[in-house]
Amino acid sequence: MFTGIVQDLGRVAARTERGGDVELTIEATRFDTGRIAVGDSLAVNGVCLTVTKLDGKRFSADVSRETLGVTTLAAVATGDAVNLEPALRAGDALGGHLVSGHVDGVATLLARRQDGRSERYEFEVPAALARFVAAKGSVSLDGVSLTVNEVDGTRFGVNIIPHTQAVTTLGRLRPGARVNFEVDLVARYLDRLSHAP
Repeated sequence: MFTGIVQDLGRVAARTERGGDVELTIEATRFDTGRIAVGDSLAVNGVCLTVTKLDGKRFSADVSRETLGVTTLAAVATGDAVNLEPALRAGDALGGHLVSGHVDGVATLLARRQDGRSERYEFEVPAALARFVAAKGSVSLDGVSLTVNEVDGTRFGVNIIPHTQAVTTLGRLRPGARVNFEVDLVARYLDRLSHAP
């Protein structure tokens, strides 16, 4: 479980094909890799991955075909920046919202424009996921917890403050960019309960 508060902007140090799967080696820059161990969960651009190797500031994780098929990790290349968040520990502050790291789909950035010192980003999600997005609700985009400003069909808007632009990959996005999209955990379960027999 994560909070959507990115703790580091890491870099993909290596990408190795492994019989249809991929092994990613990622270098952390700020957070203490001494606090993680092989077998721990880390969110990489919002995708929950299991640490398989540790070497100083670098860790490796396997990415399955399933994950490659439903997230943007299939397009991640050596040198790319990625958002990193270690798993939530008992007693940690819950500054964002509960994020599982189980990506629901991919959203596309349609536009961005100045909005005071922030920027307003407009995203589009697949039609099947649009019902989970609510004004003033929460979403996770590439692992970043954000508040939805408005919703119009399959489109929704969020504000990205200067701090978030600087410490995550969101500030680098341009229209057409694809990001990992996770709906609010509560919305997912409420939807399932409302359709139960």
